[in-house]
Amino acid sequence: MEAIDRELATRRLSEFVRQAWAVVEPATPFFPGWHIDAVVEHLEAVTAGQIRNLLLNVPPRHMKSLLVAVFWPCWEWIRWPERRWLFTSYGAQLSIRDSVKCRRLIESPWYQARWGDRFALTSDQNTKGRFDNDRSGYRLATSVGGAVTGEGGDRIVCDDPHNVQEAESDAIRKATTDWWDVVMSTRVNNPKTTAKVVVMQRCHEQDLSGHLLEQGSWDYLCLRAEYESPRRTTSIGWADPRKQPGELLWPQRFGRKEVDDLKRSLGSYAAAGQLQQRPSPAEGGILKRHWWRFWQPRGANLPPVVVRFPDGSLHQIAAVELPASMNEQIQSWDCAFKDLETSDFVVGQVWARLGADRILLDQVRARMDCPATVKAVGELSSNWPYTFAKLIEDKANGPAVVQMLQHQIAGIMAVNPEGGKVARAAAVSPWIEAGNVYLPHPHMAPWVTGFIEECAAFPNGANDDQVDAATQALLRWAFTPHRKTILVYYDPVKISPI
Repeated sequence: MEAIDRELATRRLSEFVRQAWAVVEPATPFFPGWHIDAVVEHLEAVTAGQIRNLLLNVPPRHMKSLLVAVFWPCWEWIRWPERRWLFTSYGAQLSIRDSVKCRRLIESPWYQARWGDRFALTSDQNTKGRFDNDRSGYRLATSVGGAVTGEGGDRIVCDDPHNVQEAESDAIRKATTDWWDVVMSTRVNNPKTTAKVVVMQRCHEQDLSGHLLEQGSWDYLCLRAEYESPRRTTSIGWADPRKQPGELLWPQRFGRKEVDDLKRSLGSYAAAGQLQQRPSPAEGGILKRHWWRFWQPRGANLPPVVVRFPDGSLHQIAAVELPASMNEQIQSWDCAFKDLETSDFVVGQVWARLGADRILLDQVRARMDCPATVKAVGELSSNWPYTFAKLIEDKANGPAVVQMLQHQIAGIMAVNPEGGKVARAAAVSPWIEAGNVYLPHPHMAPWVTGFIEECAAFPNGANDDQVDAATQALLRWAFTPHRKTILVYYDPVKISPI
């Protein structure tokens, strides 16, 4: 029987995990789960050469580190002890923790009795951070930003590259993605065979997962604590077996009460990222998707906009028809420094006030340098001649734009919004929640969908330029006395198509 168990564990990682569990976690019972099988199946595909780049998004405490950083390398060394492994985490202590567990498993009587004849750990290089075997294989543990000069790997594994408490820092987050691109991705021993695996939970749209997904060359296994449709199939034909929204990932260990307790303790943002693998809640964060209302030109008869509410139900929201006149119109501009592919977008918006309602009439959004921004302000002013006030944020290229245009176009003014971005969004959110903020019907202005998504992801989204321009305009009316002038509503066919 022992020979049969050994052979099964040698052939299948899933069987190895089941048998080795008591060695690694003697005080914790093993709870099987289909998500464990899913991770194992994809790791076996990496071993077989079917997958070269694997991205795993898994909630915390769901065995991701044990499977990827402990069981998998011990299992591969049974047949390929010559393989060299590089492991990293955001903190060296995490990498060393799993390295110690891995070494203890290899040195255990259970492992040695079955595969002790395959290789032996060397005595001259056997530390917590690195241990070698007598077949030239090694396991090296380091941290994000740590030195790996001169070392290469056949397996490059990054487990939890971000400290979730620091994920809001653009500088720290970018340092992590740059480190991966410049340092770790160049540590491959053989470009034709080396495999890379990143396992983490989401914490921001521009975290390492988001960065890798943008590259488009990664196999992606996304496991959410609660099921959300639609299902996606991975490259090896695997798909989430759940059917009903809200079905749990590992109910044997994390039942409904445990998941709800986690959601309460984490809060909506952290729960969306760490449990659901979305950097923002499904309904949106500060500015929720279902709050927005819509307008259409008179006589357009556009169909209602279908909106999903937080409980999953779908609702049809009819777009209101705008009258022929408004109380006031303004422009709001959020500028950037350059027009590079990595630069922020320049956004210009036209807003109108009609009693208590605020109406977004038009928007332009593109990566522009200073001359292109000046030209765009001029064109938007020509299209909307009744926007007497043109608010331009006094940052990036904003001061230069103001200086170049203030004697050419009337109403140009530099604005320096008070408070942080989050505080400004929170300040205007009651107007949106109350149904006093209207957007163009998406059939008429397709860019509205992207506007809503950016607002919903804020402040964890990849961009916030549309949010900044909108809050700048809305807060203008919160602190400036309203003029009583009735202005003519301009032709809606002038709305920018992108």
